[in-house]
Amino acid sequence: MEVSHTPLQAPAISSPKPRKKPFYANLWVQVLLAMGVAIGFGYFSPVRAIAMKPLGDGFIKLISMIITLIIFCTVVTGIAGMQDMKKVGRVGGRALLYFEIVSTAALLMGLVVGNVVRPGSGFNVNLATLDAKAVADYAGQAKTQSVTDFLMHIIPTTVVDAFAKGDILEVLLVALLFGFALSAVGPRSKPLVDVFDALTHAVFGVVNILMRFAPIGAFGAMAFTVGKYGIEALGPLVKLIGTFYLTSILFVFLVLGAIARIAGFGIVKFLLYIKEEILLVLAISSSEPALPTLMEKLEKLGCSKSLVGLVVPTGYAFNTDGTSIYMTMAALFVAQATNTHLTLLQQLTIFSVAVLTSKGASGVQGAAFIALVGTLSVIPTIPVAGMALILGIDRFMSMFRATVNMIGNGVATLVVARWEKELDGETLQRNLVGSSV
Repeated sequence: MEVSHTPLQAPAISSPKPRKKPFYANLWVQVLLAMGVAIGFGYFSPVRAIAMKPLGDGFIKLISMIITLIIFCTVVTGIAGMQDMKKVGRVGGRALLYFEIVSTAALLMGLVVGNVVRPGSGFNVNLATLDAKAVADYAGQAKTQSVTDFLMHIIPTTVVDAFAKGDILEVLLVALLFGFALSAVGPRSKPLVDVFDALTHAVFGVVNILMRFAPIGAFGAMAFTVGKYGIEALGPLVKLIGTFYLTSILFVFLVLGAIARIAGFGIVKFLLYIKEEILLVLAISSSEPALPTLMEKLEKLGCSKSLVGLVVPTGYAFNTDGTSIYMTMAALFVAQATNTHLTLLQQLTIFSVAVLTSKGASGVQGAAFIALVGTLSVIPTIPVAGMALILGIDRFMSMFRATVNMIGNGVATLVVARWEKELDGETLQRNLVGSSV
């Protein structure tokens, strides 16, 4: 009799659950803790706190040195990865249309709030007491740009010069041309596209290493800000700061919140999802350090790498919601504080010029202040020396300015991705809930 042998089944081995990262190991916790310590340090020991400035500046320089490379690689691989030039044009066109509508709405919101709240009324500033020299350096860098000047500025002297200066708009133009060229070449360009794709991964690997120093950079930047200007420096201008902060918050929750709801996701869940980036930008007062990790998180939500690579870098140059609110509101503040009456036509002129000058003012510290000086110069009756009033608090303003810019670009990317039907609302909501815990 033949006996059948039933093979013994090996007992199922359950794979060990990945260890949950300790609470204190989260980047946002470390950055938040560093900010808290820095505020206390800056308040109780301002002289030593000011000496911490190189920590913040050094971290920003570390990230800035590879930002142009990230933008170039992601835009080139994004366009080449789409292959369909019609899709590239469609995505780019929709993104630019969205950027212009929303950033114009932000300019208008700053203008309306500035007229209603009038944060500069009652100052009655004597121009003779202002330190015009403090603004002279910024005025020297600022100049009124026509549309032609703006377009000519985008064109670099040489390709290398665009990267050497770190000008996002110039690098973006070079990347767009290179991406279109590789896409036109077709399959023969695949080896080069693969090289750029591999380089992109390597650069993001560098970013992951550098982000470990984010708490140190946040500590240095915040300690310097509090130590240099002091909490008491906010006193005389608390109405302007409070008005700008509140307007920025309302813009995020009302305007961007409504846009997010239409696109099928909640703005609060998205803010929780990018909480590390928000805290980092608040501490550093620059949106550039958050660009690489923001792009990674948007891809994890379901946006295609090619779409993220095209929309986010473009948005950093053209979608400056926080800067837009700041420019119109600050312009009205200077006029009101110096008792300079502005007609409706003059206000609309400031609004129109700011539509142009606000572009390219994202990411870099001080760029928005320089752009504002250039904008005010179109109305000779407004004393540019009045900018000295807000020079000391510009660092506090830039915290929210850069944060709103970054949040706006994240929302814009998700909107364009939904527009392109790259991800559905249910998947987006599920990914947001699962990743924001």
